[in-house]
Amino acid sequence: MDISTATVLVTGANRGLGRALAQELVARGATVYGAARRPDQIDLPGVKAIRLDVTDPAQVQAAATLTTDVDLLVNNAGSFTGASLLDGDLADIRLEMETHYFGTLSVTRAFAPILAANGGGAVLNVLSVLSWLTTADMSAYAAAKAAELSLTNALRLSLAEQKTQVTAVHVGFMDTDMAAHVDSPKSDPLTIANLALDGLAEGAPEVLADDVSRRVRSALSGPLAGLYPSVA
Repeated sequence: MDISTATVLVTGANRGLGRALAQELVARGATVYGAARRPDQIDLPGVKAIRLDVTDPAQVQAAATLTTDVDLLVNNAGSFTGASLLDGDLADIRLEMETHYFGTLSVTRAFAPILAANGGGAVLNVLSVLSWLTTADMSAYAAAKAAELSLTNALRLSLAEQKTQVTAVHVGFMDTDMAAHVDSPKSDPLTIANLALDGLAEGAPEVLADDVSRRVRSALSGPLAGLYPSVA
């Protein structure tokens, strides 16, 4: 896909990776709509801010009605409650699923006809190494990301007929507000944004943006104990 001529909607564009993606898309010549629940927080030059809570069907439809020129959809909006599936608040667990799975599904369903009308275009879904792996203290988030991975694979098949490219980017911890509590090495969001957009431009179905994602991805074909040593 030629990003320099693209018109893009980026969800969750007010901070973190979404902000970095919007910034780099503008730098590459794209026309960019930055969507967020608080559009007043989007301060990037060249980015048109619009209101969008991906868990609100009315706002999703309003955004689609407003941006009928989009040919690249970036599903980046996320949440992180830190809830555990076993004893976490069910409202927090539902929020993770509503944001990452149903939110991504809702936005993509609304924009799929727009992408088709504009020649097919592309969808970039921001996933995670936790799409494949879970931890006890991030299990609600990981479950939602695993569901989003399954959704992404389904979209890749379902949208092929209308010539819409679907790319997934997987990454571990980034230096963002969402990972502020994590005491581990973190990637620069702008570096990840560039890798994701490079992969998208090349037509890659999957971008493994850091070492931990590549390591976990390669371990999926091995024994379960390779990912979860405690089960050995």
